[in-house]
Amino acid sequence: MSILETVAPSKTKPTVLVVDDEAGPRDALKVILRPFFNIRLAENAKVALEVLNEQHIDLITLDQKLPDRQGLDLLQDIKHDHADIEVIIVTGYGSLKSAMEGIRHGAAGYLLKPFNVTELITLINQTLEKKQRLDFIRNFLQTSPELWGSEQDSARAWQALKAGYFAIGKNPQDDASRNRDDQDLLPLLSDILEAKDRQLLNHSSRVSFYATLMANRLNLTMAEQKSLAMGAFLHDFGKISLPSYRFSDDQLLPSGGAASCKEHPDTGARMILPLGLPAEVGQIVSYHHERWDGQGYPHGLQGEGIPLLARIVCIAQAFDHLTAETPGRSPMPIDNAIRQIALQAHTHFDPMLADLFTRVVSECKASLPAMAIAAAPSCVPEP
Repeated sequence: MSILETVAPSKTKPTVLVVDDEAGPRDALKVILRPFFNIRLAENAKVALEVLNEQHIDLITLDQKLPDRQGLDLLQDIKHDHADIEVIIVTGYGSLKSAMEGIRHGAAGYLLKPFNVTELITLINQTLEKKQRLDFIRNFLQTSPELWGSEQDSARAWQALKAGYFAIGKNPQDDASRNRDDQDLLPLLSDILEAKDRQLLNHSSRVSFYATLMANRLNLTMAEQKSLAMGAFLHDFGKISLPSYRFSDDQLLPSGGAASCKEHPDTGARMILPLGLPAEVGQIVSYHHERWDGQGYPHGLQGEGIPLLARIVCIAQAFDHLTAETPGRSPMPIDNAIRQIALQAHTHFDPMLADLFTRVVSECKASLPAMAIAAAPSCVPEP
């Protein structure tokens, strides 16, 4: 039976579900949080899911060890079925690895017991502000198809999206918020990907990381490195235009690429035009599914007719599709994925770049999973 507060909820307060199997910590969180939030309580995963199916919840504080399930397993179910609910892991059994796993599966934050009360309240408020931004973006994507329409429609939609997004949590009198350069667009671009699908954001971040590994071995200018990192991060941006898209539903081609809508490269390139990013970024988005043998899409470019940076991202995104652990998909061992990339040199991939990629990944494969999981969508390498 669910453990619930009997007091009628305040409509002006966000609702927080505390999931913890121990009565002491559960009651302590209730006392700490009740002045600021409506509180619901659950002593195990089963009760937590019942509450989520019956009531509106804004945020969950989740213990990592529960009597009927592991907290990380419950987290994955929550983010799959209730993507708009934010989760903060609060546990006494934490480790760096489990914290990274929690963030990868969609947790917004991670606190160890005993925690500082002020730190907990601050983290919850920051997370609820993030939820406001993500909810705004989700609604915008559902109601504003102009974002992936004509160039003029898209430009107007971007202005409305940026105005609404940057106004959340800001002082209306803050004139500085009106003057933002391309660097400041990164949080918005990251949140757009997360609002569509957290796994899509993770994939985009890892692909940018893998592309940057190759950039370190090539004679690229700093401008090219920045364009590569940004283009790799935005390579699947067109997928936000697809209704009900889920990264885990992408079917994989033999190359390791995703057999999703073949219009998404052109759609993504068109969408980012109003942002004034370097032309090389748009080329990556447009051409990352072109093949060395000319059998790719959407334009059938061949060999060195495909821009160099797009050829790099083509390999990086295929490798991540092969090796990423996502719901419903088992990852391929790194050694097998390296062989898969090597076998498709001269057909799918630039043979020189495929050889370089397999050597770079082989050299750092022992630490690769941890580095890739920790990859942040900074996108712009420091000079």
